[in-house]
Amino acid sequence: MADIRDVIDCLRYGIIVSCQALEHEPMFGSHHMAAMAAASEQGGAVGIRANTPADIAAIKERCALPVMGIYKREYPDSGVFITPTFREAKQVADAGAELIAIDATPRRRPGGLTLRELVQAIRDYNPRIGIVADVSTFEEGVKAMELGVDMVSTTLSGYTPDSTYQDGPDIRLVRELSALGRIPIVAEGRIWTADDCRQCKEAGAYAIVIGTAITRPREITGRFVRAMQGGA
Repeated sequence: MADIRDVIDCLRYGIIVSCQALEHEPMFGSHHMAAMAAASEQGGAVGIRANTPADIAAIKERCALPVMGIYKREYPDSGVFITPTFREAKQVADAGAELIAIDATPRRRPGGLTLRELVQAIRDYNPRIGIVADVSTFEEGVKAMELGVDMVSTTLSGYTPDSTYQDGPDIRLVRELSALGRIPIVAEGRIWTADDCRQCKEAGAYAIVIGTAITRPREITGRFVRAMQGGA
């Protein structure tokens, strides 16, 4: 595995494509996601964000780009589902991901695990792998930085009780976290257009993750259909 500093350097000012599909969608499956990752690589992406060990492993076989891996799992005692425990983090690491993204909100985690404990467990298991903190607020981003994560992403802004949903990316959060100048900030969430990308970069984003706008044909088609029908 490459040194994490070199991996993060490769992501600077680039597009990371989130290759994910839900079980009920036609594109669901590791074969499809690996093909999507390969197409993204050909298009100039600098990295891939992927869900599940199976998809990560398939992507690593077909694509040379670094992978920011997650494993979405639901637990009855927690609302956290993005790599919620060390068990999921270990599987992501073993699948070959260079970076592991974890929910870094203050919500209760499965079994009462703390964010600090999860970060430390990942460090102890593989100190060469990078940790990306998915946050929804400025305060959460600062807390994650204090715990020594390698990158902070605005992934969860608008999707937690502590944050406010908006139609586009949370430019303000990107700007406020980037202004601290401490670690790289990744812009993610509701990024649909080239103008959205430009705004995120101007706000200080180190890299930008784009998912649905590139990799979910059903949702992309639906937006055009609604536009033709005069809807939102």
